[in-house]
Amino acid sequence: MRSKLIVTVSVIVSMLFLYTGIGLSQEKVSGSQWTQIVEQMGDKGKINWSEGYIEAVGIGTPPERYIGKPQARPMALRAAKVDAYRNLLETTKGVRIDSTTVVKDFTVESDTINAAVEGLVRGAKVVNQDYLSDGTVEVTLRMPMAGGFAEVIIPKALEKKPEAAPPAGPAPSGDVFTGMVVDARGLQARPAMAPKVLDENGKEVYGSMNVDKQFAVQQGMSGYARDLTAAQSNARVTNNPVSVKGLKTEGPGKSDIVISNADADKIRGAADNMTFLKKCRVMIVLD
Repeated sequence: MRSKLIVTVSVIVSMLFLYTGIGLSQEKVSGSQWTQIVEQMGDKGKINWSEGYIEAVGIGTPPERYIGKPQARPMALRAAKVDAYRNLLETTKGVRIDSTTVVKDFTVESDTINAAVEGLVRGAKVVNQDYLSDGTVEVTLRMPMAGGFAEVIIPKALEKKPEAAPPAGPAPSGDVFTGMVVDARGLQARPAMAPKVLDENGKEVYGSMNVDKQFAVQQGMSGYARDLTAAQSNARVTNNPVSVKGLKTEGPGKSDIVISNADADKIRGAADNMTFLKKCRVMIVLD
């Protein structure tokens, strides 16, 4: 009897460690697109960086005394929406802005930004609602990252202008590109709303110093993909992008990517290349 009890306790302890480990993980990648599943939300929140939206699920049940009555379904739906809005707000505050900052940092610092984010969340679109056989209702809300949300976050993210690298001389080949694809696979790099691409000396090749706020708000500063070929053929970088390999990441958020000085000079070598950087024609490929 005692041996059975010891085995049972061991199993329970093992399960506790297993679930604790899952709870400590705050993100995982899902599917062919770069979708961040926020596990601290119990898988109720996700950020699709490839498609550019934030999504959350809410679950509602009717009060027990109304089960089987006409009021049950609308009450469950209302509860599910309240839960979904709450989960969406929490997920939104976890969106990474740059390598050192998440949205929550901005909302804590500024009441104006906090109110604006909460207002945008309240305006999120219901993209799905399921009525389950037990009377439970599940609602999915979605909010785009471009547009209103980016308009709140991006201007503040672009406030800090780094020191620009001195312009390089004209490239011998005179190569002019229509976009840039950064291959950051194998670096454990992570997406952000305002990523930076740096050279080996820490000088910014792409980031707040050379983007046009209007383009950053409309489409985001970078697109994200999990396939190099798909990124190179993405309409965002049009027909002649330059592809560069990331060497390492910078910052705790791992969203700033370092490329070689040779690749950096290739981009800086033609003044016309500043046009695609200004228009945020950048794709980043992640594992």
